[in-house]
Amino acid sequence: MSTPQDRVTEQPLLVAFVDLTGYRRLAAQYSAPGDLLRLMDGYFEFVGDQIDAAGGIFVKCLGDAALIVFSEDLADRGVQALVGLKDQGDAWLAGHGLPARQQIKIHYGVVASGPVGRRASKIWDVYGDTVNIAATLPGSGITLSPEAFRQLQPETRKLFKKHTPPVVYVGQDDRRPA
Repeated sequence: MSTPQDRVTEQPLLVAFVDLTGYRRLAAQYSAPGDLLRLMDGYFEFVGDQIDAAGGIFVKCLGDAALIVFSEDLADRGVQALVGLKDQGDAWLAGHGLPARQQIKIHYGVVASGPVGRRASKIWDVYGDTVNIAATLPGSGITLSPEAFRQLQPETRKLFKKHTPPVVYVGQDDRRPA
């Protein structure tokens, strides 16, 4: 998947938000904002390395969250990478003595992608209902929408269990959403 800086495209993508639970408590541990910024930069570098290795795109940081996409042909591999990120990222946070865990929400559908921002300095971004649905999925741990679940191979599907209503798929070890 390319990220052309000069045109808008519409395409199906796997869209994920990685967010930290307990971020306010984490941030309160840092009296100097620069220390918190350096910590988050290190965390996002770690996340970016995991996503890059799986062929995904780390679109942007949004405070303590990251917006990530995978092309349609990498949807299964992307979910596997995000499952790995959940374990490895939580270990990274714990290894730094941080009272936070990752919450990962994943949806699949058509998005518009292209350049946005200041006239002189645009960045590639993604928009659409698919992004909004991914951001607002319920649950903790890892949550997949039914649309994302349908993109998975049988072996990857075994990592999740069905939760209703509304239908979402959560990691085998995660609590059911309230």
